[in-house]
Amino acid sequence: MTKKADEKTASASVKDVIIIGAGPSGAFCAYELKKNRPDIRVLMIEKGKSIEKRVCPKRATKVCTGCNPCSITTGFAGAGAFSDGKLSLSPDVGGNLPDILGYDETTRLIHESDQIYLSFGADTNVYGLNKEKEIRDIRRRAIEANLKLIECPIRHLGTEEGYKIYQKLQKHLLDSGVEIRFQTAVDNILAEDNKVKGVVLNDGEIIYADEVVSAVGREGAEWFSHVCKEHHVNIKNGTVDVGVRVEVRDEVMDFLNKNLYEAKLVYYAPTFDDKVRTFCTNPSGEVAAEYYEDSLAVVNGHAYKSKDYKTNNTNFALLVSKNFTEPFKSPIEYGKYIARLGNMLSDGKVLVQTFGDFLKGRRTTNERLARNNLIPTLKDAVPGDLSLVFPHRIMVDLNEMFLALDKITPGIASDETLLYGVEVKFYSNKVLVDKHFQTNIRGLRAIGDGASVTRGLQQASANGISVARSILGVKK
Repeated sequence: MTKKADEKTASASVKDVIIIGAGPSGAFCAYELKKNRPDIRVLMIEKGKSIEKRVCPKRATKVCTGCNPCSITTGFAGAGAFSDGKLSLSPDVGGNLPDILGYDETTRLIHESDQIYLSFGADTNVYGLNKEKEIRDIRRRAIEANLKLIECPIRHLGTEEGYKIYQKLQKHLLDSGVEIRFQTAVDNILAEDNKVKGVVLNDGEIIYADEVVSAVGREGAEWFSHVCKEHHVNIKNGTVDVGVRVEVRDEVMDFLNKNLYEAKLVYYAPTFDDKVRTFCTNPSGEVAAEYYEDSLAVVNGHAYKSKDYKTNNTNFALLVSKNFTEPFKSPIEYGKYIARLGNMLSDGKVLVQTFGDFLKGRRTTNERLARNNLIPTLKDAVPGDLSLVFPHRIMVDLNEMFLALDKITPGIASDETLLYGVEVKFYSNKVLVDKHFQTNIRGLRAIGDGASVTRGLQQASANGISVARSILGVKK
């Protein structure tokens, strides 16, 4: 190294571990690092705001003001802070940790991360336990409809209660000596001789560390994809999950909601044999819009614990999973392309269509929407025609899934059922990692949803614990 480089290194910040992103995987990584080695120098870099400053104006005004970055998708606790906060307590749900760590180890880590949530005030109630008779009935109906029921106990934090839990976690990390830089973006990583050296911030500042953990979440998946390509990090095409958010009256989903809270159902649509699954059910919840870079509007949903904020509707996602082969290399861009088509037709907002109009291939109008018993909870959704957005294959998959679901919970395929589009999950950049979540660049580790390792709060949190122990060499 030259004298000039030595001087630059001496004047630059040096940390033991840099964590990019303050979502659940990054936050639990920092938690575990400090728990095992209180003197370790940990820096978390988050382009969003601290949790107490994460305020979405739309909650009060009902109109999106185009905050950049969006407080719904960025900031401490990531998109999880404003989700309805469902913790899936089975290794069979929420990611690929069992493929990397093994089923038993994943089970132990999920239990440990669950105990941490409980220590910060999570509800002790778990849905899906002690309901053997009812679940057998649901499973029988599912089998008759060629649906696969994936049984998974659920701990529901609730949107407002989850927010409080993550506030306590943020305070704990700061009190433990974790340095967190909010509203700060990483431009690139530094690597030399196939070894990570640190990161470069957007303002040009260089921070050195022997260990860099990418925990960017779905919102940062595209950025990390570009970083991987530049530094020749080994990746492969992941799955593209794209579909709609469905909204029905609570009465339609009552039996499933009471006994499972979230019924996780998988179907292989007969025409194309594509996998279609239910995801993120929100009983008595609200449909919500999320905004990503370039003001890209996609749909999501949440549910509150407090009775004061409950609605009469249940919403859930129907997602079609597509795996592409060579020469296709852009799964994230593909998902965004479909979402942009929807935005183009709705002037940058979320589209909504009744299932009756979906079947007839016609655009939903405000007049027909007003006839419904079902009142939309996303007030600024624009009536439209999803057939102008989705490829024919996805339209067929969704239609066949609706007809199958109607056999297990009649009323789903009602003409007045609402479909909001587009719902897409940006975790398609599948980074190849070893059992320590290390990439082929030594010291660069990739975890969480943004690396396509996990797909939910609980496995992301467990992932953070695991990688922290690998960094420290702590025996599992």
